[in-house]
Amino acid sequence: MDGKRLQDYWSQEVEALIATYRQFETLIPSEKHEGSAHHGEDGRFVEDLIREYFSKYLPKGLEILTGFVMRPAVKTGKTGKERKNDSDAHSSQLDIIVFDSERYPIFQRFGDSVIVPPEGVIAILSVKKYLNDGDIKKECEALWNASKLCRTQYSNDRKDKVRGPYLALVCMESKIDKKKSDNLDWIFSKVKEAYTIGEKPTFDDLVGYVGSLSEWSIFKRRPEVKAIKSAEYVNLLHKQGESHLGLQFILTGILSVFYDETRRDIRRPGFTAFPSGRNHDKSLGSIECDGER
Repeated sequence: MDGKRLQDYWSQEVEALIATYRQFETLIPSEKHEGSAHHGEDGRFVEDLIREYFSKYLPKGLEILTGFVMRPAVKTGKTGKERKNDSDAHSSQLDIIVFDSERYPIFQRFGDSVIVPPEGVIAILSVKKYLNDGDIKKECEALWNASKLCRTQYSNDRKDKVRGPYLALVCMESKIDKKKSDNLDWIFSKVKEAYTIGEKPTFDDLVGYVGSLSEWSIFKRRPEVKAIKSAEYVNLLHKQGESHLGLQFILTGILSVFYDETRRDIRRPGFTAFPSGRNHDKSLGSIECDGER
């Protein structure tokens, strides 16, 4: 197979993304440390930059947002009561939420900042300017907690489970430097550590990608067997001309969830709630009609 044109194209896109970020550092430099003069604005600029890039490539029905996932403990579909023993729950603040706003409603929106129901969540990305030692476990745990909120999705009233959102931790540059061990082995050990406390994660709960766009990628292979008992992770150190790898892994993961067959037969989300036991005050009468449709 060929695909060289696409590889070259995505490499150029990643290189342009990194160059745009470097321009920010050039225009707003710091005299005391590496990077720009304002760490907070620096981080937000990276998030905005990556959101802007993904918004160019994904189908128009998918929005690249930031904010929270909120799962209300209400009825779903016509009769779904799978959440009847739950409580309303929400995620921590998430850097990037890829949301299917063409088919699912949004609870609250201020610009690109939103609170969304879990049914329409296609992917969740944690974004870092620099990846540091303490980020791996912390960010994987946050992604896992958000993923668990999306577990109670079903595609129809037969309760066929829907594939969970794609999860990724992406940075512009890694600051992790372990002199006595391979950096990527150490990073994977921290990923593994995040998932060995408490309940066992599902395959979809496990982060799909961890990487530095310009340097290296760790990604989760999806096995072809149905009875999945473990997830294999592999890594790639980006060689000359391979800057396309990270962006392509993430795009492939997002699109594979969006086009997954379990997401074709959509079910009405849990979006409204009425007081239990509340009866109407008075029947006002009826009007005759000619059938349902």
